[in-house]
Amino acid sequence: MMMPRSVLALSLLFAAVAAPPAALAQPKPEGRAQIFQELADCRKIADGAARLACYDKTAATLDQAEAKGDIVVVDREQARKVRRQAFGFSMPSISLFEKGETQEELENVAGEVAVASVNGAGKWTIRLKDGAIWTQIDNNELHRTPKPGMPVKIRQAAMGSFLMSINNGGAFRVRRVE
Repeated sequence: MMMPRSVLALSLLFAAVAAPPAALAQPKPEGRAQIFQELADCRKIADGAARLACYDKTAATLDQAEAKGDIVVVDREQARKVRRQAFGFSMPSISLFEKGETQEELENVAGEVAVASVNGAGKWTIRLKDGAIWTQIDNNELHRTPKPGMPVKIRQAAMGSFLMSINNGGAFRVRRVE
C-alpha cells in the first residue's frame, strides 16, 4: 500500500527546509538533514506494509519536532519574504532560504516609499512600506524629492554597498539601518 501523495508531500515539506536539532540527527555532508534522509530512504523499502510503517514513523517524528519548534517549515513564498526582509543587512549566510532562487533575485529588491526625510547630516532617510529603513551615505543630490508611494529599486553594488533609485531617478548609495 502506497502512502497518499498529499501525506508524503506534507511530510517532505516538514523536512525540506528543516534545521534539525542535535537530538534528531546531524546534517549529512551534502546538507540534507538526517530526518529528511530517513524519510527519503523509506522509498527504498520493497514491502508495502514496511514502507508505510517507515513513512508513518518518520512522519510522526517530523510532526513532533515541528510541534516542539525543533523544525520550522516554510514554503517558497515565506522564504522569499525572509530574504527580502534581510536584504541589505550583513549577516551569516541564509542559504537555507536561497534554494531555487536566482542570483538576480538576491541582488535586487523593489518597494515603495512610505516616508522620506532629510536627517541632521543632510542625508535622506527613507522608510519603505515593508518597514525597511535606508539612509543615504553619499553626497549625491536626488533629482526628485521622494514622496510616499513612489517606486524604489535597490541593488547590491561593489564591495557590499547598495544603490537606491527612486521613481527611476539617478542612483545614490544607501545603507540599511533597520
